[in-house]
Amino acid sequence: MNLPEGVGNRIRELRKAKGWTQEQLAEAASLHYSYIGGVERGDRNISLETLEKIIAAFKVPAIEIFRFEDETDRRKALDEHMTLISDRSTEEIAALTKINREVIATLDMSRDRNTK
Repeated sequence: MNLPEGVGNRIRELRKAKGWTQEQLAEAASLHYSYIGGVERGDRNISLETLEKIIAAFKVPAIEIFRFEDETDRRKALDEHMTLISDRSTEEIAALTKINREVIATLDMSRDRNTK
């Protein structure tokens, strides 16, 4: 993934996390919605000035725009997880979901302790 694609994906993630449409982000950043779509797809080169407008609209630190991981690796990991459970019964999937929640809660607590 190149930098424009990574930034575009991250902008899309932040926008969706706020529950905004492309039109709503465009309005908040004083940009055209089609431009936002192009940026999110990595089709448009974005200037620092425009990036500043988007960051201001989100009200996040600038570094948040650059916190992205390779979506290909993420997708592969999720696909592998789905493959592992796809042949399981509904009851087994429910049990695995419960276990996953407990593991995630433990990971979150561990991370929280390490950041204090």
